[in-house]
Amino acid sequence: MKNPFLTIIAICFLCLNISTIKAQNKNIKIPKDTTYKVASEYKKYLKYFPYIKPAKDSLPNNVNQFREVVYTALKNTPFGDRDLHVDIFSPKKSGKYPALLMVHGGGWRAGDKSLQIPMAQKLAARGYVTVCVEYQLSMEAKYPAAIYNIKSAIRWMRANADKYGIDANKIAISGCSAGGQLAMLTGLTNGIKDKEGSHGNLDFPSDIQAIIDIDGVVNFMAPTSLNLNRKPNSPDIEWLGGSFYEKPEIWKDASSIYWANEKSPPILFLNSGFPRFHAGQDELIGMMNTWGIYTEVHKFNEQIHTFWLFHPWVNQTVNYIDNFLIKVLNN
Repeated sequence: MKNPFLTIIAICFLCLNISTIKAQNKNIKIPKDTTYKVASEYKKYLKYFPYIKPAKDSLPNNVNQFREVVYTALKNTPFGDRDLHVDIFSPKKSGKYPALLMVHGGGWRAGDKSLQIPMAQKLAARGYVTVCVEYQLSMEAKYPAAIYNIKSAIRWMRANADKYGIDANKIAISGCSAGGQLAMLTGLTNGIKDKEGSHGNLDFPSDIQAIIDIDGVVNFMAPTSLNLNRKPNSPDIEWLGGSFYEKPEIWKDASSIYWANEKSPPILFLNSGFPRFHAGQDELIGMMNTWGIYTEVHKFNEQIHTFWLFHPWVNQTVNYIDNFLIKVLNN
């Protein structure tokens, strides 16, 4: 017969270990690169463009806000369990509105959803529900984790459409720089089961109806993007888990142009004066024209990559997005 005293001791020891593990998990910090901020971009470009001013987080009077809303819970990651969040901005007037999921940039390694807030607030004031999304960066998880996160966020938007006044049939996605690449890949893989991931509202579709790519690459294999002499710590190499020589199939898989087809949604391209961020764009537009799918292109000639973060370009960026969405969603 087992000794009941020893059994109690064993249970207490097990409980202590579980508590210790939980405590340790709470203390685990996800590694972050904090170098990409509005302040650092401002400092970098001010000497070339002394008239620029950062766009501010300033809530319009006719807009509601819901910040740090959990859209999915990640379990058993290398850094423990953790939640992913969105910031939502919506018109105060009740109704159903087109929605825009907004993806920040930062080389898949840095940045956060706050970078999208000034544009999100301006667009919400014009009659959109805008959703700034947090996703896993490369120091936490490699490709394709971010795509799974973003698809999950779109499904969450549909699952909560009534709560936030979203027209579930009119959901677009935008992204800036690396976020533009993610937006393109998300939108051009509509209906591809392998790109869905496994967390969050799987009963709802993640398809989107329009894409806005703001200075984001569409083809990692294009000559202006595929620089074979890149350093091992280059942002794309880190995110894709290796160089083109090491992981050619991954580089192609992450290139949205190879997922385009005759059912792809319309696309707006907003470009800076740096050609390398538009790698593969002309070829993709040619394909879309063949299929009769609407595309629109606008270029800011100034050589400032993060133009959307600053006046005088942020308002024009918002105008282009608004006009495009009116054309392609209000039909």
